[in-house]
Amino acid sequence: MPTSTKQSKKATVKTTKAVKKNVKKAVAKKAPAKKASAKKKPTIKKATVKKTTKKTPAKKAPAKKSPAKKAPAKKPAGKKVLTPAQKAAEAKKIAAAKAKAVAAAKAAKEKEAKAKAAEKAKAAAAKLKAAAAVKAAREREQKAKAAAKQREVERKAREKAAAEAKKQKEIDAKRKAIEAEKLRKQREIERRNEEERKRQERREAEERRRQEALERKMHSKPYGEDAAFLEELRGLLLEARGEATRQTEIADAEAEEMLVDRERLEYDDEDGSSVASDIQRDQLKDFSSALRLKVDEIDVALGRVADGSYGRCDECYEAISKPRLQFQLPVFTCVTCRASV
Repeated sequence: MPTSTKQSKKATVKTTKAVKKNVKKAVAKKAPAKKASAKKKPTIKKATVKKTTKKTPAKKAPAKKSPAKKAPAKKPAGKKVLTPAQKAAEAKKIAAAKAKAVAAAKAAKEKEAKAKAAEKAKAAAAKLKAAAAVKAAREREQKAKAAAKQREVERKAREKAAAEAKKQKEIDAKRKAIEAEKLRKQREIERRNEEERKRQERREAEERRRQEALERKMHSKPYGEDAAFLEELRGLLLEARGEATRQTEIADAEAEEMLVDRERLEYDDEDGSSVASDIQRDQLKDFSSALRLKVDEIDVALGRVADGSYGRCDECYEAISKPRLQFQLPVFTCVTCRASV
């Protein structure tokens, strides 16, 4: 509970105690006043009775009728003699005193009644005031309790709202961080995809250029404008073809001869002559096959000389050097490509 609530409760308790003390004091004061008034009443009556009993002979005085102009009687030596006038005056004084006593008793009685009524009203007012003070104190205490309770509820509501706001803030911050991370990753992926796309485009462009260059090289004619050199190569290729054809015919003829000789003559297989003859004949056939292959290659080279494309490497499509074309017939690869095969 807050400090303000405790202080309000203490003040309310002190106020209640003070009001109760004041009520007790008022009640204590009221009791003696009542007793005093009760004691005063019989005294007034007693006094009235005494006065009445003492002055009763005075009432009988006017009954004695004496002549007004009579000479006063002689007073006895030890007693005072009153005249009728004096007696009448004395009776009047006694009646006046009695009336005054009755009026005083009546006034005292009225005053006592008023005092009682005033005391009663004062006591009732004090009681009402004390009850009102107690009620006010209770109301203040209840209001203080309600205010404290309301403040406590509001404090709890504020704390709850603050906790919820903090939690929501953390959730929002986490969500924003996740979204930022997702956005960063998305941008990174897009950047990588863009870079990959550019690399792919560069590769494709390079591949297109290479293919175009390769196409150009594949259809290039290194010595197409040098007709004299191509004619020289054509003559050399024809000579080489003629020589290869002649050697092929000689090799075929020798192989045929060896076959005929082997059928006609009988060889002694013990010294291995037949085996050697077969090996030599196979060698001649292989040589003849190689010469025929060379003739075919020369025919291909002559065809390329005719369209001007001879002298281009079949591997890198670069121009073969002139000395290589002149001294190796036919040739279809450059020195570099030949070495890498």
